[in-house]
Formats: sequence, structure tokens, C-alpha cells
Amino acid sequence: MSRLSATFTALKAEQKTALIPFITAGDPQPYVTVGLMHDMVDAGASILELGIPFSDPMAEGPVIQAACERALEHNVSLTDVLGMVKEFRTRDAETPIVLMGYLNPVEVMGYQRFADAAAEVGVDGLILVDLPPEEGDELIRILKEKQIDPIFLLAPTSTDARMQMICDQASGFVYYVSLKGVTGAANLDVDAVVQKVKQIRTHTGVPVGVGFGIRDAESAAKVAAVADAVVVGSAVVNRVAENADNPQKISQQVCELLSSMRQAMDKNPK
Repeated sequence: MSRLSATFTALKAEQKTALIPFITAGDPQPYVTVGLMHDMVDAGASILELGIPFSDPMAEGPVIQAACERALEHNVSLTDVLGMVKEFRTRDAETPIVLMGYLNPVEVMGYQRFADAAAEVGVDGLILVDLPPEEGDELIRILKEKQIDPIFLLAPTSTDARMQMICDQASGFVYYVSLKGVTGAANLDVDAVVQKVKQIRTHTGVPVGVGFGIRDAESAAKVAAVADAVVVGSAVVNRVAENADNPQKISQQVCELLSSMRQAMDKNPK
């Protein structure tokens, strides 16, 4: 059983929802990332989503775009990101790690070389925003051979046919983007999320994670009531940006947010 499957199975037995924080690797300095990853687990994170810095992150809003820019100022590459995962694994062999990014760096490295290296350091899943499943057969096959879960996005505009095609390819979990637009958008409509998650579940038994628009304990708890995972990105990255000159304060602020979310999510077991 993969780390992702084991984590979702354990949480379901405890009637809990996974909390998945996102940070950009190397933001604001490369040396900050691994320590922050450990601190987030201590604060209640179930799974970690680690962003691969990219020069043209088209699906991201200003907050995560700026995080990529800060990381790229230090020349953080895909190889560096894999090195961070390797370092994290020296102390934590259990927490699943999902890499999130864009196709170009993976394509430049080469699908097989990337999959080999990712499996070796302990990567559990991969989200590539700009790789639709109908164009990803080769990479999906290689990832699955290495027991790395390809994770795909669904949107509010996804049709039933589109949902079925994506769910047929997905493993680990399906990521429902709860808002139209880029990361960091506001105005989360929880009722709409409830209906869409129900619709997605008619197509798959794979866990459903929900992200975009989750920024505090209240919104995290509302989404946790209907989803298998709550993904929080811009709210975390904002705290990194606000404290970029003080790594200790980054950890404090991020962990306070995650702890408050974890407590709120756990108040009403499923």
C-alpha cells in the first residue's frame, strides 16, 4: 500500500480528513524548506504538497507566482527539490509528499529519469497542472511503474464525461479546484463544493481533495465535512512571504494556521 493510500485509510478509520498544506520549495531560501516541512507535520499536516519553482506558473495567482520568483532567485531546480525530499526522508519515512508543478522541468529531465529519481528519494504523487490526462499516457505509465500516483485536477466546469476520464486515470486522490480562476481566489461557495464532491464521487472511489479558497479554520472545517482532504496553499504561502526575513517566524505563523485548521477540522468527526 502506498503512503498516500495508507494515510487516507488511517484517517478514514479515525473519521478525520487529510490536511494538505502547500509551499513552494526554496521559498524564501532553500535552507528553510525541509525544516518547515517537518514543522508542518508536527502542526497537523497529513500530506505535504511541495511546489516545483517554475518561471511561468500560469495557474497561480500573485502569491504563489511571487513564491516561485523568490525560489528562482536562488536557482532552485527540480534536482534541488528532489534533494529536499531526500533530506526530509532521513527523519520522516511516513508522511506522503506530493510534488506540484508544470510539465517543462519534468520533460527537460526526462520522464524515466525523473520517475527513477523521485521514487528513490520518496516522492509519492505528482500534480502537473498543464498535463491533461489524454496527453499523459507515457508519463502516467512510467509513474505508476514506480508507484508514484499521478494526481489530476477537476474544476467547477468539468463535465461528467471529463470527470470520468480523469477519474479513470487518477490515483492517490483527485484534486477538485473549488473556484474558477487562479490560486488565491476568494469567495468559496461551500454549498457548491458539497454538490460537486457528491458528483465526483459517482465517478470514483479515489479520495477527493478540495483546494482553492480555503484560508482559515472556519473554511477548512466546512470543506473537511464533505471532502477527504483539505488543500491550503495561498494562505500558507502568504505567511511565508510576510515573514521572509525571519524563518523562525515563518514556522510559527504557518504552524499556528495549520494547528487552528486541524483543531477545527477534528471537532466534528465524520
